[in-house]
Amino acid sequence: MVSNPRVSLRHQLHFTLKAIDMPAFSVAKNIVVNASADKVFATVADFGTWTSWSPWLIAEPEAKVVVSSNPSSIGSTYAWEGDVTGQGIIKHVKLEPGQLIEEELEFIKPFKSRAKIAFEFRPSSSGTEVIWTMESSLPWFLFWMIPMMKTFIGMDYRRGLNMLKDYIETGSIPSKTIVHGVEAISPLRMAGLAGACHVDNVGETLHTKYVEVERIFNRLGISTEGGMIAVYTRFQVKQQVFQYICGYVIPANENVPLDCGLTTWSLPACKAFRVEHIGSYRHLGNGWSVANQIARYRKLKQQRIGTFELYRTTPPTTPEAELATDIYLPLK
Repeated sequence: MVSNPRVSLRHQLHFTLKAIDMPAFSVAKNIVVNASADKVFATVADFGTWTSWSPWLIAEPEAKVVVSSNPSSIGSTYAWEGDVTGQGIIKHVKLEPGQLIEEELEFIKPFKSRAKIAFEFRPSSSGTEVIWTMESSLPWFLFWMIPMMKTFIGMDYRRGLNMLKDYIETGSIPSKTIVHGVEAISPLRMAGLAGACHVDNVGETLHTKYVEVERIFNRLGISTEGGMIAVYTRFQVKQQVFQYICGYVIPANENVPLDCGLTTWSLPACKAFRVEHIGSYRHLGNGWSVANQIARYRKLKQQRIGTFELYRTTPPTTPEAELATDIYLPLK
């Protein structure tokens, strides 16, 4: 019997695609919470608390959320549906009090996929270490998205863990986001120090840089009354590195010596998408996440000149919960 070459080719193609289908990836982030393992476990195991510290709902607090009865038991579910946040459902599959939670996650929109989620709880000298992990995969033709998925999911996990920590330790989260929308902004000029840092170290890196910037401004006799500003000129997704310039807004005619170590940056009058973040700088990533998610949803086209944040108030004159920071995405 002579084999059908078309059938053989089809079978070869089937097995080839099956072999390369669904390239896997994993994400893991951790934080130490000043509380017992039992308390941390009980909070995370209770789906009823998730709306308080979810890193995704802040972009769409009106999204529909349905939590099943007995939200801390095996088989209980947390389902969500929204225009910005998409649609999905997560289910408890293993609960080991004080030690481990395992869950199954199903994304329905914007595209279908599945993932395994886990929370591991380990004793720490300062309380309990929480390790949040995801194991998932993508269709083979989307393999190029894996570095981006790992980066942005990791950033979401970091934001969620920061909120979980505050929620457990203090009972509240000093973070509020106000979407102002598209606004016309005047020409802007700033001077500061350029640098680069990993996404997990932005806050502490900028804090150190600003001490040096202020010293240079004082030495040169340049006023800092224009206000603090941080410009993010580039984001290297694979490396998870931000390139930035942090400094102060200066007048258009301010003379900045070429050899002083400062870098200048300017923006012509344009329209920009503005989101205001109220609260601790620890949660400033929430404002950025909201700005980018809604900008994508509204299909706003951004300029490549850079995004920036203006610090309207600063510590120690302003209490942490009242700090106001404006986030701007310049538009074409």
